Amino acid sequence: MLKILIIDDEKDALEVLEWKLKTYITDVSITTCSSPKKALEIIPNINPNLVFLDVQMPEMNGFSFLEKLPERDFQLIFTTAFDEFALQAIKNDAVDYLLKPIDKEDLILAVEKARKNLQKNNLELKMDAMLYSMGTKSPKINISADGKIYFLEEDDVVMLQSDKSYTTIYLVTNKKIIVSKTLKEVEKKFQSRSFYRVHNSYLINLSHVKEYLKRDGGELILTNELTANVSRNKKNELIEKLQLNV
Repeated sequence: MLKILIIDDEKDALEVLEWKLKTYITDVSITTCSSPKKALEIIPNINPNLVFLDVQMPEMNGFSFLEKLPERDFQLIFTTAFDEFALQAIKNDAVDYLLKPIDKEDLILAVEKARKNLQKNNLELKMDAMLYSMGTKSPKINISADGKIYFLEEDDVVMLQSDKSYTTIYLVTNKKIIVSKTLKEVEKKFQSRSFYRVHNSYLINLSHVKEYLKRDGGELILTNELTANVSRNKKNELIEKLQLNV
C-alpha cells in the first residue's frame, strides 16, 4: 500500500489530484491537507511514502516547508501552475515536477518512479537484515552514490552530515561521498558501536574524535579537522561513550 499525502491550499486542486490518484493509481491510501503548517504536525503520525507538495501556498511555500523537516523519509513530487521552480525542485531531490492541470500520463509515470525508488530502498534494507541474521554481514559498508557502489571500511569513515534530503560522507582520505538520501536512511547502514548520532545533522565515528569543546551541547573536533555540533540532549550520553571526565 502506497501511503500518499497531498499538500495544497487550493481546495479544487486538492480534490482533483485526489480523484485522479484514486482513479488511475492502484493500491493507495490518501490523506489530504490544505495547510503546510498542519502537514508538519501530521507527517510523523501518518508516515507517508509519497508526498505531493504544492509550491506556492500562503502560509509558506513548498521549499520553506521542506526546510522545516529535519529529515525526510518520503518520496516527493512537486505540483504547481508555474514552471520556474523546476531547478529548485531538482535540488530538493524531487521525483518529479508536475504542472497543473496535471496530465494523467505524467501522474502515472511520476508515481511509478516513486514506487521504484521505494522498492530499491526496501530491497537494500532487506538484504542487509538477511546478511545480519545469517551472520555473514560484510565488514564493509556498501553505499550507492554517483552511479556506483562504494564498499567502505568502517575505520575509513569519519563523519556523516545531513543536508536536507542529502547526506555527505567524509572519509579519512578527505574524499566526500554525497548520497541522495536522508541521514536517517543512510544511518541504518552504520549500526556498529563506533558510530553515534550526536546531532540531527551529524553521525560521527567515535574512533575519530580528537577534541571535545565545552559549550552548549558541545562541539567535536574530528580527524581531518572536521567539526560536529553536539545537541544538548546528547551531551551526557556522549560523555559516557567517550569516557570523559568533565
